[in-house]
Amino acid sequence: MLIGLCGGICAGKSSVAEYLVEEYGFRRLRLRNAESLAFNEEKLEARQPLHATNGSTGQEYAFSDIDSLINFVTKRWRERWLITDIWNEAVLDSLLRRPFFFLLSVDAPVSVRWKRYKERCLQRSEIPPTLEDFVIRSDAHLFDPVLGLAKLIDRAQVRLINPTSSPSDLHLALQNLDLTNEERLRPSWDQYFMELASLASQRSNCMKRRVGSVLVRERRVISTGYNGTPRHLKNCNQGGCPRCNDGNNAGMGLATCLCIHAEENALLEAGRERIREGSVLYCDTCPCLTCSIKIVQVGISEVVYSQSYSMDAEAATIFREAGVHLRQYSPPRKGLVFLAGASH
Repeated sequence: MLIGLCGGICAGKSSVAEYLVEEYGFRRLRLRNAESLAFNEEKLEARQPLHATNGSTGQEYAFSDIDSLINFVTKRWRERWLITDIWNEAVLDSLLRRPFFFLLSVDAPVSVRWKRYKERCLQRSEIPPTLEDFVIRSDAHLFDPVLGLAKLIDRAQVRLINPTSSPSDLHLALQNLDLTNEERLRPSWDQYFMELASLASQRSNCMKRRVGSVLVRERRVISTGYNGTPRHLKNCNQGGCPRCNDGNNAGMGLATCLCIHAEENALLEAGRERIREGSVLYCDTCPCLTCSIKIVQVGISEVVYSQSYSMDAEAATIFREAGVHLRQYSPPRKGLVFLAGASH
C-alpha cells in the first residue's frame, strides 16, 4: 500500500503522516527534486521533523523521479509506504495508475491553520505573519494556476477536514476511519456491485427517489435496474407519474404509482430462466414490501442493501420467512470526512 498525502499549509498533513508512521509502520518516500517543482511547503508550514517510534525505523527512501519511486514500490507493494511529495498532476497521474495507491488530502479552516502556523513560528523564535499575509500565502499554495495544490486535492479519494487541536482526538478519528483497509485499493465484491447499483441509480427518472440495483450470480452481473416509468411512457421527471409528482409521502398512494422499482426492472430484464439458486440482488436502498415478495418468488438467495427505507422491518420479515438472506453493507468512508474535535 502506498498512501499519498497532500493539503494546505498547517492543515495537519505532517500529523497524519506521523500517525501512519507510528501506529502502522509506514515508511516515507521522497522525490529529490520536489522542492524545485512547487512552493517550499516545508518552510511555509514551519513543521517539525518527523520522528518514528513504536519500533518503526523512520527510514526514508529518496528517488530522483517518480518512475523510479513507483518501480521500487511495485516490488514491495504489500509493505506500507507514504509519500507527501505530490506537487503536480503528472506525478499524481503516474501514481493513480497503480492499484496499490490512493490519495488522501488534509484541510482545515483558515483561522485554525493560521493559529497553528503562529504557534510553530513562535516555537522557532520567528515572527508570525498577520492573518492577511497568511491568507495570501495559503491562496498561492492552493490556487496558483501552475503550482497550486487545489487541483490535486480535488482528486483525493478521501478528503479530511481537521479542525481538532487534540492529538488524541485526531488519532481516534483516524483509527475509526480505517485508512489501511485494503478495500480502498481494490473494492471487495460487495463494494464493487454496490457501486454499480449506485451508478445505475443515476439513470433514474423517478421524482421521489433515485434507486439502483444489480442482479448477480456467481459474481457475474446478470442485469441492472433503476426506477422510473415503463418504456414508451413519459418519464416520471417529465410528469409521467402523477403520484410521484404530487409529492406524496413514502408508502402513500403506491397503488396509483406508474414507476417501476429498480429491483423490478432488474428482475424483468433478467427473466426467471436466468435467475437460479445462488443469485444475489444488490440494492442501494432496502427493497419495499412489494419488491420483496417478487424477489422471493423468482428464487433469489440473498439481498444486500446500502441505505434503509421505511419498510425495512416488513421486508426483513418476508425474507426471513422465505429463507432469503438479507444484510446491509457499508463500504469504507470516502469523500469529505470531518474529523472529531474542534480547535479552541
